[in-house]
Amino acid sequence: MNGWHVPDDLRAAYLDGGLPEAAAMSVEVHVASCQGCQAAFPVQEEWLEESWAAIADVVDRPAPRPLTRGLTALGMPEHVAVFLAATPGLTRSWLLGVAGALGFAVAAAHAADRSMLVFLAVAPVLPLLGIAAAYGARVDALYEVASAAPISGGRVLLLRAMAVLVAALLVTGAATPALPAFTAAWLLPSLALTGAALALGPLLAPHRASALLAAGWLAAVPAGREAVFGAPAQAAYAMALIPFVYLGARRWNRL
Repeated sequence: MNGWHVPDDLRAAYLDGGLPEAAAMSVEVHVASCQGCQAAFPVQEEWLEESWAAIADVVDRPAPRPLTRGLTALGMPEHVAVFLAATPGLTRSWLLGVAGALGFAVAAAHAADRSMLVFLAVAPVLPLLGIAAAYGARVDALYEVASAAPISGGRVLLLRAMAVLVAALLVTGAATPALPAFTAAWLLPSLALTGAALALGPLLAPHRASALLAAGWLAAVPAGREAVFGAPAQAAYAMALIPFVYLGARRWNRL
């Protein structure tokens, strides 16, 4: 700056923190471009290195999401937790949508003539919606990243589907006590539909399999509560789970 350097009294006032903000900023701008003045200002090398390392860590490695921290605290490997936290079906908007749909279904269960049939029809379909958005180029914003990662697409789908299923079951279970009469008749159909969606994975894309199963389920519900949710139907759902779990276990072992 035309041979000008920060005088000793100005430098001492700056180091003591006694300069007005505008003057302090002027000193900093000058020192940033003047090697002679830089040498006159004391530098704590260790503190400087730690500060740059902390900045680089924040820039290169953003703070993990609360869900990621929670999953790693439960013992899940960090890379798996990151994948699950990025699942579209676990986003705040999706969970709020599930809660809203359940709220509507609970209200309908209190007001409708057919009592809880609306809730029982809606609850098993909710995990399917999450699975439909769990993996695929059309629905997953991180599909390109996930497909390039050292983990197979089938394994990503299974991991995310299980996470979505658990989240949907927890939200639905929390809404169940608000029904006119406590019932868990939605649970086995929900598990069976989810298992069927995963079993159809090698044949259909997740969103197509989920849409097909959801349409079939909603078409069957008008047959009546006893026909769809009675003891014989519940036994059929439980029996259907056996091959679905077997197929899922075999597929997981091959991934």
